[in-house]
Amino acid sequence: MTDVTRLPGATHHFWEWQTGAACRDLGSARFFHPAGERGEDREERDAAAKRVCGVCPVRARCLEHALRTREPFGVWGGLTEEERRSLSDRELEGAGATRARRR
Repeated sequence: MTDVTRLPGATHHFWEWQTGAACRDLGSARFFHPAGERGEDREERDAAAKRVCGVCPVRARCLEHALRTREPFGVWGGLTEEERRSLSDRELEGAGATRARRR
């Protein structure tokens, strides 16, 4: 019989917040730009994604996830990849500290 005592425990609690996301059933095209998209098309798509994020009950958790894992693409928690990259290290540390205090 296989020894499963060394396997990691359930991880659903790390992702459970996503079940309450406003974007859950919208597909990813609104939140991730196609290769080469620039200018007005990209601005309009980003704005549409941010409108969804603006009413999302788990926006803060989503942004925290994106900052903690350094998501390289897409709109997460109302911020584009460029906006997240522009955050200072101090702001990034703050996002991690917020999560640590909740545990």
